[in-house]
Amino acid sequence: MTIYALSSGPGVSGVAIIRVSGPESKNVINKLTKGPFPKPKMAEVKKINKINTNELIDEGIVIWFPGPNSYTGEDMAEFHVHGSIAVIKAIQNNISKIENCRLAEPGEFTKVAFQNGKINLIKAESIADLISSETEIQRQQAVKIMSGKSSDKFNSWREKLLKILSNIEAKIDFPDEDLPEDILKDIKNSSKKIKEEIQKLLNDQNVGERIREGFKIAIVGPTNAGKSSLLNYLSRREVAIVSEIAGTTRDVIETHLNIDGYPVVISDTAGIRESKNEIEKKGIKLALKRAEDADLNIVIIEPKSVDFAGFLNDLVSEKSIFVLNKSDLGFKDLNKKFKKFKPISISLKDEKNIDQLILEIKKKLKNKFINSEDILITRERHRQNLEQCVYHLKKFEEKNKLDDFDKAAEDLRLAARHLGIIVGKVDVEEILGSIFNDFCIGK
Repeated sequence: MTIYALSSGPGVSGVAIIRVSGPESKNVINKLTKGPFPKPKMAEVKKINKINTNELIDEGIVIWFPGPNSYTGEDMAEFHVHGSIAVIKAIQNNISKIENCRLAEPGEFTKVAFQNGKINLIKAESIADLISSETEIQRQQAVKIMSGKSSDKFNSWREKLLKILSNIEAKIDFPDEDLPEDILKDIKNSSKKIKEEIQKLLNDQNVGERIREGFKIAIVGPTNAGKSSLLNYLSRREVAIVSEIAGTTRDVIETHLNIDGYPVVISDTAGIRESKNEIEKKGIKLALKRAEDADLNIVIIEPKSVDFAGFLNDLVSEKSIFVLNKSDLGFKDLNKKFKKFKPISISLKDEKNIDQLILEIKKKLKNKFINSEDILITRERHRQNLEQCVYHLKKFEEKNKLDDFDKAAEDLRLAARHLGIIVGKVDVEEILGSIFNDFCIGK
């Protein structure tokens, strides 16, 4: 089957790219254009016509990529045309009339590339991450993963485990033959070293996932302290309703921001106070849960937040920034319990010292999450498979007796399998759907 789709962004644009991949790609070019067939990988200007009437649709560039030296590994064609919705629809409608041609599913071009061995699973994921990157740090991470360093590392560990496995299986096949003492020693040292390297990698504070998905920041504090106003200020738009009525925010309001290159998911939460209202109590419970799960909390109060002092010990920690809002009202009667937390004094009304708060947010993010070491784990599925690999390596280390060699071999197979699943070296059909569905159509 031959697939086709718009590969450039949807909507009106100067140029649109329609990609075709599969055995009918050459036939698609022949039916939509006239004259000499394009030379491989050479951009040629062609008149693009309707297949039955030869009515002109548009004039654009056609590029022919014969397989296997194409992105997908199949015969492939690209039509670079004017980005009119009418032009795009007309070309796609005409391709659909050609036998064995259908519209591509989300991520299907990259999925075909993976299935044809052009890329591995990690590179496929990094392509999706690069397309969806919104900040510089996300782009940098996606490009680093695309370079293949993480794939090389996982493959290296897997190959070492397979080498150990071959020695174990040799012992199983020839039980009367004793393995040389140096080989037994190498087996134990190698498996232990791999286990320790993976454990060290797993102890990375989930930085890769946080960069990819966004650092989680929760704004928490009592009612009427200015939480929603702060969210609106950082977002530069009216995300949350601001009112003088206490308890206006009942649910968690979430927005994605780019703070000086850091991808951030910032949440405004319900005001924390003693309440008998069931709906408000649920909102407060959600606020405390969001603060617990956040990477960083902005605990914001104002001079009159006397009743909030009891909550501070639970909310102010190493992952918190303590903010005193409404400095324009003055702090003559400021609660002494607040002073010991050394709050940043701001005024959202007068836009005073907010730059100091933003600087502190960036400092906290950088100190907590950004390190000089290369990031290799960017998705939860990577982490889960590495954890399973470590689990089976531990089980392997527990087996020292001759009778345990069969079970030891199985532990190694499972450990190597989990490394293989990450890069797509084994049957991973059950996870392909969820990975490639995250792609846009045409990629």
